[in-house]
Amino acid sequence: MPLSPSRPGALGALTIGGRRFEWGRRTYIMGILNLTPDSFSGDGLGTDVQAALERARQFEAQGADLLDLGGESTRPSAQQVSVEEELRRVLPVLERLQGTVALPLSVDTYKAAVARRAVEAGAALINNVQGPAGSPAPDPVLSLVAAELGVPLVIAHNHRGTEYNDLLSDVKWELAVLVQQAREAGVPKGHIIVDPGLGFGKSPAQSLALLRHLDELQALGQPLLVGPSRKSMIGAVLEGLPPDQRLEGTAAVVALAIALGADIVRVHDVGAMARVARLADAVARGWRGPQDSPSFPGAGAPGRPSGVAL
Repeated sequence: MPLSPSRPGALGALTIGGRRFEWGRRTYIMGILNLTPDSFSGDGLGTDVQAALERARQFEAQGADLLDLGGESTRPSAQQVSVEEELRRVLPVLERLQGTVALPLSVDTYKAAVARRAVEAGAALINNVQGPAGSPAPDPVLSLVAAELGVPLVIAHNHRGTEYNDLLSDVKWELAVLVQQAREAGVPKGHIIVDPGLGFGKSPAQSLALLRHLDELQALGQPLLVGPSRKSMIGAVLEGLPPDQRLEGTAAVVALAIALGADIVRVHDVGAMARVARLADAVARGWRGPQDSPSFPGAGAPGRPSGVAL
């Protein structure tokens, strides 16, 4: 598989929660903190604030670059929760994490009211995984909240159903529409990150096909966040392995996503995937010695993954 074309410096950088993310320099690790009792991956912490703090500290030590807090499960057929319940799960952890970890905090929600309260409590990024029921588009008010509060926004593709005229073309077009809507709401172009939404409105085969063409989504001109961790497409390929046994499968998909241009990978197993990302970056972006380690301020070579001539 050829590596995706280089676009050195094309996407610039973005400051999230006081930390600078230089797109194309290396792959960033987003650690998942599921504050739900019904996570598909079996790692939900519910309302156990102390357990969430311990996991956040662990993720920081293992190499996470930011933490994503979610108070509602987005697995298929999950029961929706009220704004009040989602805030009851998220806000205590957000408040306790202030000063406990130095990482930027993201709130995983599709509700504008939750996003607003979370940002006011310290979240520095809004990660919108899915729109309201019956629509592929995010709540338009959520974009207004991101614009008003000046925080970046992740826009995920979440097609309702799995019927497409042409999978890749449809995903690109729908994401482009969502980006334009966010910009019209006042979100700056440089504050928008896109997520192809693996597993959301896509069969395992469709998710794999979309991943195979991930590099073509660079045409959108936005940083790419990819969330393959423990997803059903991995279980489908690996003979039905349950989510807690999909570590190696996740590692394979993370490495391939990096080779095809992912800027952020959203994962459950931070320590293992940080090591995978470092090695994948060494191949895809080039590695010139210890100075390229993420622990060094000037780590990595700029530019998206470049083609390799043999």
